[in-house]
Amino acid sequence: MKDSQLRARYRKIITFSARVAINFIFWDIFLSRLGFRPFARRTRTARLTKFTIQFRALAIEMGGVMIKVGQFLSSRQDVLPSEIVKELSGLQDEVPPEDFAAIRAKAERELGGSLDEIFESFDSIPLAAASLGQVHRARLRADISESKDFNEIVVKVQRPYIEKIIDVDLSALRRVGGWLARYKPVQKRADVRGLIEEFATTIYEEIDYLAEGKNIEIFEEYFEDDERVHVPRVAWDLTTRHVLTLEDVFAIKIKDYEAITAAGVDRADVACVLLDTYLKQIFEDGFFHADPHPGNLFVT
Repeated sequence: MKDSQLRARYRKIITFSARVAINFIFWDIFLSRLGFRPFARRTRTARLTKFTIQFRALAIEMGGVMIKVGQFLSSRQDVLPSEIVKELSGLQDEVPPEDFAAIRAKAERELGGSLDEIFESFDSIPLAAASLGQVHRARLRADISESKDFNEIVVKVQRPYIEKIIDVDLSALRRVGGWLARYKPVQKRADVRGLIEEFATTIYEEIDYLAEGKNIEIFEEYFEDDERVHVPRVAWDLTTRHVLTLEDVFAIKIKDYEAITAAGVDRADVACVLLDTYLKQIFEDGFFHADPHPGNLFVT
């Protein structure tokens, strides 16, 4: 990715944020002081919805951290109006996939060989596309799978240039956060700079797939005696900091209620198991799965 593209990305984030800030100052501060506060309040929902729709389109177009920001904001009902939260709630399923040629090149560079040599098959259509990487189904070659208890796998590959994109996006967010931190109503409700730094720490941890693989094995240890829970095993010889290869445990998505019922599974039992496992994670283990969206939880 060229420096000019990264600079353009930075400017786009700053420009959009500045436009939102100017609109807010005009409607909620300037007009209110001139006596038009009731009018500003009546139009507030429509204005918030409009800007949130525009942000969602920008996030989908740019990907990277912007998608993460939208997903993060969609969970902050404690500090954001419901109009914003509702509009951003669907971002998890709207991430466009990366071009497969770029994914193939990165995977082959990381694994030190062509996909055709390493895998018996590798699906070019992603099983799931996320903001920082995407997941492809594959099958191990016979000579490799003989040394493992599984041969059906999923390969999670980071998007190309994602570290540079994260650096640029966070730089822009820190600048925008500096603007927000000067506004007293925001100061009273949130430590914006602190939130951004915590967000940055989490993002950088998330792109270390070796750490993720270790966390998966720790998680598996906590549930090794619980037959109700199956954690995917890590194929360490096909895992690097930017590629994570796991046993394929894809099944019925936990939100696919019709499929769960059709499989003869009691949904109330599923809910009880999920609650039991999360209470154990939080109150007993102190080590919990922090991203329990439907793409990460399956019912067999």
